[in-house]
Amino acid sequence: MTSISTKAGDGGKTTLANGVRLSKSHIRIEAYGAVDETNAAIGVARLKLPADQTAVTEMLERIQNDLFDIGADLEAADASAPQRLKAEQVARLEREIAALSAELPPLNAFILPGGTEGAAALHLARSICRRAERRIVELKDVQGEPVSDDILAYLNRLSDHLFVASRFVNGKGANDFLWKPHAAS
Repeated sequence: MTSISTKAGDGGKTTLANGVRLSKSHIRIEAYGAVDETNAAIGVARLKLPADQTAVTEMLERIQNDLFDIGADLEAADASAPQRLKAEQVARLEREIAALSAELPPLNAFILPGGTEGAAALHLARSICRRAERRIVELKDVQGEPVSDDILAYLNRLSDHLFVASRFVNGKGANDFLWKPHAAS
């Protein structure tokens, strides 16, 4: 790329890898845009983590690269093309969730987003990830709009991963904010 500003999108359309031009409000653009938002939120969360959280930071870096794979697969819009995101990446998330969860106390109540700065940022990333998942489900429901099953599985696991990671960096659950139903204001 020699220029970031191409002006090709000034009319509200963008071009996919296959040359097709779509409105920037098209559900495919919304879907990979929400994945991009998730990636950006994870980048902020990484900055908020204390230096002693290197394992989580390394996990998040791998996840950010995975999200670029997902964005590229969604942008390609081609079911016949080799997919960048693989089932092995979903399995890796599952292993990491299990490893982090093994060090956490069981949940006795719902967790409110918050606690430490890093945990709060991970909760925000989790909620953005859920939006990306909803957009991709919406895209998948449109006939003729290809979406890999691995992408949907990955984002579903990723929101779980971000939740467990938020508890982990929150003093392994010690700094979690617990929901108190019907709490007086």
